[in-house]
Amino acid sequence: MAPKEIGHHWRSILDTLSDGVAIIDPTGQVLMVNQAMCRLTGYEDRELVGRACTVFNCDACARTRRPQRGGWCELFSGEQPENREISCRLIRKDGTYMPALKVAALLRDGDGRLLGAVETVTDLSAISRRDQKINELSHQLAGEEGFMGMVGQSEAMRRVYHLVEKAAQGQAPVLIHGESGTGKELVARAIHDLGERHEGPYVVFNCAALSESLFESELFGHVKGAFTGAHRHRAGRLESAHGGDFFMDEIGELPVSSQVKLLRVLEEKHFERVGDQRTLFVDVRFIAATNRDLGAMLQAGQFREDLYFRLNVIPIHLPPLRQRKEDIPALVEHFLARLRRRTSKEISGVSRQVMERFTAYHWPGNVRELRTCLEYAFVLADHGLIEPGQLPPQLDSRASRQAPAAPVGSPAPEARSRRDTPEDESQRRKLAEALRAAGGNQTKAAKLLGVSRATVYNRMNRLGVELKKSVRD
Repeated sequence: MAPKEIGHHWRSILDTLSDGVAIIDPTGQVLMVNQAMCRLTGYEDRELVGRACTVFNCDACARTRRPQRGGWCELFSGEQPENREISCRLIRKDGTYMPALKVAALLRDGDGRLLGAVETVTDLSAISRRDQKINELSHQLAGEEGFMGMVGQSEAMRRVYHLVEKAAQGQAPVLIHGESGTGKELVARAIHDLGERHEGPYVVFNCAALSESLFESELFGHVKGAFTGAHRHRAGRLESAHGGDFFMDEIGELPVSSQVKLLRVLEEKHFERVGDQRTLFVDVRFIAATNRDLGAMLQAGQFREDLYFRLNVIPIHLPPLRQRKEDIPALVEHFLARLRRRTSKEISGVSRQVMERFTAYHWPGNVRELRTCLEYAFVLADHGLIEPGQLPPQLDSRASRQAPAAPVGSPAPEARSRRDTPEDESQRRKLAEALRAAGGNQTKAAKLLGVSRATVYNRMNRLGVELKKSVRD
């Protein structure tokens, strides 16, 4: 076969390709292009052949081209790999942009002399459109399925999502404020999962679950023989969080004496195990959460000011459900979808009357109470829509339209005689509402409030809240 015929056959082969192909000589001039390159760029063959390869208007090439070299193609400079792949944008003849993947390779003869280069261009427009669609669907899904487990698109929740993303980008301590059941642990977990420490440990430490005597041992660990029952060395929760995030839930329940010890770790990042004099270093980011008014506790001397300001670098406030009732329909669908996945029940939703009760109810237990309410109704319902008769007692038609008039818990005489702080009043009201919703069951009330039963008991004593005898019986 003659050389001319060989060249014709090669041209025919190149014209069958869907990717654009250009042959470039060592001076950077275009020697040949296939039909796909003309189709992709909008130029005709004669408009490309003989011109400098800058005719393709590749933004990646424009960034690397050096003016002192007269715009000479950097592919032939010897400073670039002989085979390279770059993502770029080309400007078509009509001025529109085309996202592309460009692969360039130098051509040499048998003696290693440079003959030129071949460039192939793959149109990524379809992939770009697909990625854009995926991004749109992801945002839509975020509205339906929630942001990192949190559901709702109200203005208040969008502010929370924004703060979570910003907080995750740094290393500063975060203090999450919110009533029980608003999702404080979800926020803490989202900060960890979105942050630089997401591959490190995430350790949860409930400050209300431990007595003051056990706090130091659980937090810092102990050595064998440090106290009665310390039969072996034990690393503390703080040490196990090294390199990750340490979430301290219910920080407002921490006794003042324990706050001093925590403050030292926050400031110095050093501590000692109980019974050991060796100082250990810990690298953690602190995230704390509380359902109490720490400002009022500062005034009452119940929370250290220096610890408060050390923790409250990035404050995030979670709104109660009663202040974002526009999110209730999305929350209902979210929880029902989760319940449907767990069972074979065909519960399609809730009736209009149920939704009216949901929006009228004051939700002292917030999102957690809504979830448990739906779990209750889901068990009673057989199929179709959840109806009012399948709701728990606290959502009967009267209770859903007014705040509790006669709370189950009432303050003892000695509690009424002393001066209450605004925080005391708030805590007493929430505790009374939870006890009423739980029918006087302290364990259920603890679940509604998102605290331990021991915490409910302690708050009842501290605030002087007594159960009515009829409910107790």
